[in-house]
Amino acid sequence: MHAPASHSSVVVNGQPFVLPQSTLASATLLHVLRNDLALNGPKYGCGLGQCGACTVLVDGIAARACVIPAQGVAGREVTTLEGLPRRCSRTAGLHPVQQAFVDEQAAQCGYCLNGMVMMAVALLERNPDPDEAAVRRELSGNLCRCGTHVEIMRAVLRAAVLMREAQA
Repeated sequence: MHAPASHSSVVVNGQPFVLPQSTLASATLLHVLRNDLALNGPKYGCGLGQCGACTVLVDGIAARACVIPAQGVAGREVTTLEGLPRRCSRTAGLHPVQQAFVDEQAAQCGYCLNGMVMMAVALLERNPDPDEAAVRRELSGNLCRCGTHVEIMRAVLRAAVLMREAQA
């Protein structure tokens, strides 16, 4: 019989990271990202996985980092807002979704921005040409208290165009 491993690894934004056993025992993914890796894109909002501020991609699927135990991502790939530019075919600059949010001025306080952008990326990777109803459904679980919903909708639809153009 052998002793259990004292750590596990995860890939965050393309870089391997070792999760110490002490972290695996108690921390959430959000805690590890913000406190251990200094990745501040994902925000702590409600702590219940309901507001979307902490959204990241785990193996390409949108997930709420505040409710995922750190041990739950061992052996998986996590992408945060900071890692988005490397997910697209561009070699430099912003991811097309990030650029569309800038172009459409789709932020006011910016607290929801991480979740909105990450959900939009997940949607557009699955469905490169969504209609407005599909975007509304995808973002329905993300809270924006400032009321920039119209600009966010425009940004996601614009991002779809930018991503299709980047593929051409």
